Parts: sequence; structure tokens; C-alpha cells
Amino acid sequence: MTDDRKTDVDFGFRRVGEAEKQGLVNEVFSKVAERYDQMNDLMSAGQHRLWKDDFVAMLNPPRGKTAFSVLDVAGGTGDIAFRIARRGGHGTHVTVADISPEMVAEGRKRAEREGLLARCDFTVGNAEALAFPDRSFDAYTIAFGIRNVTHIDRALSEASRVLKPGGRFMCLEFSQVDVPLLDSIYDAYSFTVIPAVGKVVTGAGHPYRYLVESIRTFPKQEKFRDMISAAGFANATYRNLTVGAVAIHSGWRI
Repeated sequence: MTDDRKTDVDFGFRRVGEAEKQGLVNEVFSKVAERYDQMNDLMSAGQHRLWKDDFVAMLNPPRGKTAFSVLDVAGGTGDIAFRIARRGGHGTHVTVADISPEMVAEGRKRAEREGLLARCDFTVGNAEALAFPDRSFDAYTIAFGIRNVTHIDRALSEASRVLKPGGRFMCLEFSQVDVPLLDSIYDAYSFTVIPAVGKVVTGAGHPYRYLVESIRTFPKQEKFRDMISAAGFANATYRNLTVGAVAIHSGWRI
């Protein structure tokens, strides 16, 4: 008799079979796609906009006509892609890959409304098995998405594969607040207020409970930095934002 627990993975605080997780994550995002950006504002009191601005400023896409191709994984509704396209020059192009068809559809609609379809394209894709040739992109970005993949190490390996030598990996992700008392307040807010607001705005609170739980089970900043290094990236670093509630991680493809 085999022990199936060896293939169990985290889905928030639950342990599920690794074959189940992706479907459960897809279900979460299909339910919140239309209100995802509105909920981000409510959940973070608008802070996510500043975090994303910092993230794209750190990427610093070239502003001239120099060709600069970016793959934005788990890019969903286009928040990061649009910032990159607007900050970069006419040579900057962003491909958004997200495993949720509903999120991709929302992103494409937003790009059309904002006149950015020529600079951003959208495709359904899995971070663990990207449908792009080796050494295709100058930069790989992923914001608030890597904690939702089933195998983080495989996603990092794919990031390395599709990046050109000298290309940059950048990840913006919720992390661990390590300030006495403040961490308890943050937990109380996360587990009570966020699911309640999610239920009012989207009609479903449990997707947001999962999102909060997934933050708590994601590796701490130092461990994730070491995972990036183990995937072969050079000069892996991280920078905390808002006392560690969020961190920007960076590494270079060699």
C-alpha cells in the first residue's frame, strides 16, 4: 500500500493531493476575477498600488526604443504589465501568462480599455510548464502569484529557462511581519476583516480566507531567497516593504 501523503501539498492551511491544488486555485480566482482589483484596494487600503510602483521602478525597464521583452507570470488583470509598459519605452513589450482564463479575460478587457493591447498580450499558461522557448525574455516578473503554484521550485526553474542570460527575475510577494505586537494585529486583521470584506464585495469569503492562509504558509523571506539561489539565480536579494508585510525578491540569470 502506497503512502499518498508524500504527494500532499499546502492549499492554505489544508493539505491536499498535488494533483488537486491547481484546480482549487483556479476555482478561487475564477470566483474573484471581476472584483479582484477592487478587493486589492480594500484589502490593502490602496497600499498594493505603492508596492507595485516600487516593484516596477526597481525593474526599471529601458525608456528608449531598445527592445525589452518581459514575461509577467500570474499577471491576471494586468496591473504589473500596464505599469511596465507605461514606464518603459516603445521597445518594451509585456506578455502576461496566467493559469486562470477568467483573470486573463479581465486583463485583456482592461488592456483594450486603456489602449495597451499593442504593448501587452495575454495568454493562459502554467508557471510550472511555460509554453515559451528557452532564453526568450529579458525579464520575468511575478506579483502575488508564486505562493499559489503547486511546486515553487519548478516555477523558479521555468523562470530561469525562459530568461536570456543576464535576464532578471523579480517577484513581489506577501511575506512575514516580524515586529512584536504588530504581527498579532496584522494576523487578526487578515483572518477576520479580509474574508468578511471579500464576502461583501464578491459574494464569497472563502477565497480570501485561502489567500490569507497561503501567505502564512509561504516561505519566509530568507528561505525564499535561498530557493531563488538554488534555482541557479545569481545575487539573490530581497527588500522588505511595509515592515515585511511584502517583499521584493530579485535574482539574475547567468
